[in-house]
Amino acid sequence: MTVVKLNRESRMPRLLAHPLRHWLAAGACLLLGGCAVGPNFVKPKAHVPAQWSATARRNGAAGASRVSTGEPPSVAWWSDFHDPLLSTLVRQSAAQNLDVREAVLRIREAETQTQALSGALWPSVSANAAWSRQRISTNTPNGFLFSGKFPGLPPSITNPYNQYQLGLGVSWGLDVFGGTRRAIEAAHAATRAAVYDARGVMLSMVSDVAQTYIELRGAQLRKAILLRTLRTQHDLLQLTKDRYDAGLTSNLDVQNAATELSTTRAQLPLANEQVTLDINQLSKLMARPPEALRAELVRARPVPPVPPVVPIGLPSDLLRRRPDIRAAEANLHAATAEIGVAVSEFFPRITLSAGGGYQAEGLSELIQTASHFASFGPSIDLPIFQGGRIRATVRLRRLQAKQAAVVYARTVLTALNQVEDALAAYGADQRQRVALEAAVRSSRNALALARERYTSGVANFIVVLDAERTEQQTELQLASATTAVSLDLVRLYKAIGGGWQSPALASTRAARTGGAMHD
Repeated sequence: MTVVKLNRESRMPRLLAHPLRHWLAAGACLLLGGCAVGPNFVKPKAHVPAQWSATARRNGAAGASRVSTGEPPSVAWWSDFHDPLLSTLVRQSAAQNLDVREAVLRIREAETQTQALSGALWPSVSANAAWSRQRISTNTPNGFLFSGKFPGLPPSITNPYNQYQLGLGVSWGLDVFGGTRRAIEAAHAATRAAVYDARGVMLSMVSDVAQTYIELRGAQLRKAILLRTLRTQHDLLQLTKDRYDAGLTSNLDVQNAATELSTTRAQLPLANEQVTLDINQLSKLMARPPEALRAELVRARPVPPVPPVVPIGLPSDLLRRRPDIRAAEANLHAATAEIGVAVSEFFPRITLSAGGGYQAEGLSELIQTASHFASFGPSIDLPIFQGGRIRATVRLRRLQAKQAAVVYARTVLTALNQVEDALAAYGADQRQRVALEAAVRSSRNALALARERYTSGVANFIVVLDAERTEQQTELQLASATTAVSLDLVRLYKAIGGGWQSPALASTRAARTGGAMHD
């Protein structure tokens, strides 16, 4: 259960019902140099267990590779497979992957949005220059005064006339009640969320590279088993032909052996297809065209083995390592700050404005002292009736903050379940692999005995076919189990938030993102 507190330090709609309290609060804000209305963000408290469940610990202790909670995983977790080519692919993908590059651009976009909002805290200065030719209507009261027809007034001005102007204007919206500062706070939180989202994209990308690479090696292993089985079946077919030619067996044995050979040969195109799909997927993850990596990946290599000890840390480490949890927390912070932005709409907007310059009918008179004009003064905009819009906006922002709190709690719960599930799969597949290793040894012995008995004429060919088929199936199952164990480890590392900091992400300074990259 995750508990999230929102500090309801001010209820602005109620203040409007009490004018004296309202203006006292406003006066206090002014005396203190400004305050930020709305709730302050309180870091959510996620209740996670001190240790993984007993079932998870038993699963983590199964097999030759066991998990350890004594220390957290290393950042470069893929190096635990001790496969230099895999590490090279990860580094290249981190620098070239298009999803990662897009995520980095989203960070910069969020930073730029924050900078744009921060500009509202400072005065805005603008210069202007204008020329216009105007004519005053003499059929209006003002125009008639200057038409020369009104007794006692001087002759009319030039009509139409030119007007030249050079001016400078300054405007400063005082953030007395903190609406702009709350908006900037929300933008900073959104930037941190973008950083953690980028971390999540990086983690998913690295996991995809590792999984695809392991699947490629698994497909190549199955292909090698099929080729070895084909050689065995070809020898078996030749044996039946020799026995048939010697009159020791029937043509039925020859046909059965030929059928088994053709059946196995039919599986090779599917294995080659899987190899091609995996190579193309790795090329895509590296933002390269299909088949670009075939030359360096087509040669078969073993499935990357799992290490004897896998450090996974404690459940509490998830709150720090999982990028989706950190992003959910940042989104909750942003949603909380948006409440303050909405609440600030209840308060007056105070703006200081100043302007000045020169106006003249003739261009030669423009910079004379008599052409100078200036103005200065504050303005206050106080909302009186908005049709309930502001109240509804505040309620909406509070509901959105509650929703963000629910998302945070769900993200923590999902993370805990994913780790427990990954540990269960890791233990189960290791136990299955151990059993299959024993089954492969037995099936090989059985096939050798069956061939000897068939050659000696003691057993019929059906026994040999059954033994050969069993040996092939157990070999393929063992290859799949070996691949599954390594894939399970990748999923486990992803579940506990093992991450990667690429050069692209490292270039985003911690000072620009609130320290989110290194905390």
